[in-house]
Amino acid sequence: MVEFIVRRARFDDLGRIIEINRKCLPENYPEWFFRDHLVNWGEAFLVAEVNREVVGYVMCRVEFGLGITVKGFIRRGHIISLAVLPEYRRRGIATALMKEALKALKDKYGCREAYLEVRVSNLPAIRLYEKLGFKRVKVIPMYYADGEDAYLMARSLEDFSSFRSSTLDLRL
Repeated sequence: MVEFIVRRARFDDLGRIIEINRKCLPENYPEWFFRDHLVNWGEAFLVAEVNREVVGYVMCRVEFGLGITVKGFIRRGHIISLAVLPEYRRRGIATALMKEALKALKDKYGCREAYLEVRVSNLPAIRLYEKLGFKRVKVIPMYYADGEDAYLMARSLEDFSSFRSSTLDLRL
């Protein structure tokens, strides 16, 4: 088993985060987009490190809108991007990143639910999200630039138990 820590992202991590995003995902964002999320929702922008090297990240933001799993106009956490380098997958890193992000969205930002979009073809990610309590809400046709559909997946955070990872490092 590989040892890793999960910590808040820092500005000096952005180059590596962008590199991981470009290597792992077809959805790439400009540097300003990552920087904006780090400035505004830094508690829910996390990285995983192995031997002091960033090998994965999760980036979230907080929005206000009608709930998907919770009734009413609420604060919602939107998981924008999750990526782990291929050689570090299937070691619990994405699960730890997601659990810590969900905890931050609930505890630091007061979100009552979390949601995300995922390619309908990305079965490993769909299984991960379902394991974390997300449900498929609907298909969004032609969501991605290449025309692929997405599942909208969501879960309530009201029943999300406080999770404390032994791998979490809150140092900045």
